Order: sequence, then C-alpha cells, then structure tokens
Amino acid sequence: MLVTLDPEDSKIITLARAARARNGSAEGAAVRDETGRTYSATNVALSALTLSAVQVAVATAVSSGAQALEAAALVTAGDGPSAEDEAVAAELGVKALLVAGPDGTLKGSGPDGTPRGSGADGTLRG
Repeated sequence: MLVTLDPEDSKIITLARAARARNGSAEGAAVRDETGRTYSATNVALSALTLSAVQVAVATAVSSGAQALEAAALVTAGDGPSAEDEAVAAELGVKALLVAGPDGTLKGSGPDGTPRGSGADGTLRG
C-alpha cells in the first residue's frame, strides 16, 4: 500500500534522518509544534544521562515555549519507539509517532494501525 505523506511530515522525517546522520547516533527525531516550528535531536547516551531522541526533541520544543505538538518522527535502525517515547509525544497531542528506518522507509504501524514511517520521497509504505 502506498500513501502520500503530508509534505510537512516528510520534512520532519528528513530532519530526523539528517540529525541522526550528522551525529552518527543510533536515533534521530524531529517534532513540529503548534506554530509550525520544528526541532530535531539525537539520542543522548552518556554514563550519567540517557535520553531517547524523541525525549530530547520534545524537551527542546517545550523549553523553547511549545505548548503542543502537531507531529513527531523517529528515525532508527532499532525496533521503534519505546513506551516512554509514545507517551511523551501523546502527552503533547501527537496522535501517531512516525517511525522510519535510516533510509526513510516505514518501520511499522502504531497500536491503532496508523502508519509510522515514510520513504525519503514522502511516500508512505505499509
């Protein structure tokens, strides 16, 4: 099944991919707030602090004044978002966390069957 992803959602997947590639991190994430501003981040893996990319992106948005999120994307070679990632995105209004592999391809679907990823060209594959 091919579905065209909204261009703004394609953009946050691209931002998440770029952040991950730039830092050589396991995860990259990006979020879009209620005003359309975007924030990208990678996971933090220090001996004294461990945060997922989604957690860092959400924290950056909130610390910049965001009150709600319209969308969130995670790019990972791993299995997908943790329960904590899903919860923090949902707390700020994200209905479905978009999840893509490092090449931008779909990683599966959410609990409600909503697709979680897209191809680099913005085409959702499921």
